[in-house]
Amino acid sequence: LECVPRAPTHPSTQGIYITKTTQEDFGAAGASGLSQDSQRAGSSFSEDEKVTDLVHFLLFKYKMKEPTTKAEMLSSSIQNYQGSFSVIFSEACECMQIVFGIDLKEVDPTEQSYLLVTSLGLTYDGMQSDVQGMPKTGLLIFILSLIFMKGSCVSEESVWETLSKIGVFDGKQHCIYGDPRKLITEDFVQEQYMEYRQVPNSDPALYEFLWGPRTHAETSKMKVLEFLANIIGSDPSSFPVWYEEALRDEKERALARMATENDGTATASCKF
Repeated sequence: LECVPRAPTHPSTQGIYITKTTQEDFGAAGASGLSQDSQRAGSSFSEDEKVTDLVHFLLFKYKMKEPTTKAEMLSSSIQNYQGSFSVIFSEACECMQIVFGIDLKEVDPTEQSYLLVTSLGLTYDGMQSDVQGMPKTGLLIFILSLIFMKGSCVSEESVWETLSKIGVFDGKQHCIYGDPRKLITEDFVQEQYMEYRQVPNSDPALYEFLWGPRTHAETSKMKVLEFLANIIGSDPSSFPVWYEEALRDEKERALARMATENDGTATASCKF
């Protein structure tokens, strides 16, 4: 876990860069998100260290497939910082979600207990790929979001250009994601989360990414839009073009489910 950034490099730095890279597309709402990040950057050095310590602790709990509680987090990672728990916890949750693609779900409000699960309903975490023990769902979600924002298809060149802004480079080993090219063009593709295909009639050959069948099965455009909006503290409806596309997708999914259910009912009726 030593490659997780430690203070003074804030563990939420990647989240700030993600917001910056989407600022042009998100417009004024993106600027609002950056404003919040700037305020957050003013937090104390000691609190930053505690955020990083808590992220390390949460990664361990995820790896062990164990839930955790507020009391456990306070005793193990945030000793003497009980008054700052809400701020530190919020920062750590943001880092877990954006960098690693892991959500903390509250399962018992009374006990304040939490379960760590992959974001967006995805069932892949890449823990066994290259840098073992490090969830890689965050990078997957980043690229799936980029594909959605670019109209369901994005060029490979655009992917690498955007990834370079968060410190992920083609041909350079990454402390969390390992070999990015292998992870993106092989692992994510083999897991059917993405399609990687040659652009028709391109010479020399150019390549592009699309959502794969497993992505369509496990998550939706609306969930991705909600994820992006949450990062910058906004609402999905604040982005009309993407929101309309996500609504269309929801309607198509509902119609497909109804058709499947009707087919099943008709088949069952025929048996009698």
